[in-house]
Amino acid sequence: RRRWLSRHGGTFELSYRARATTPGRGWLLGLGRSTGEQLEWFRIFSLSPRPKRVWPRESLTYVERREPEGVEQLSLYPGHVVIRCETPTGVVELALGSSSLMGFQSWLEAAPPGAQHL
Repeated sequence: RRRWLSRHGGTFELSYRARATTPGRGWLLGLGRSTGEQLEWFRIFSLSPRPKRVWPRESLTYVERREPEGVEQLSLYPGHVVIRCETPTGVVELALGSSSLMGFQSWLEAAPPGAQHL
């Protein structure tokens, strides 16, 4: 499935925090793919060829990064950092590796003129 998904752009390990009601909980493992003007997120344990979440590049604003805390260290891929992004609909927390974070930040910065930047 990952090979099939990567045909339309490179994929990377990307976890998404679906519920933030309990500290450190609510994380879902997945794959990310940036395709042109949007970031797509696919659940790791799914057969669906469609992303579960999609964020347009112009709606994402990178806010900060932090190390996983407490139970998050067990819930996330080893070596991942947690980032916080703001969107028009609220805060989104994602977790990814350091090299993927650099690629994500570059992708955000490469937005067309007049779009939001980091």
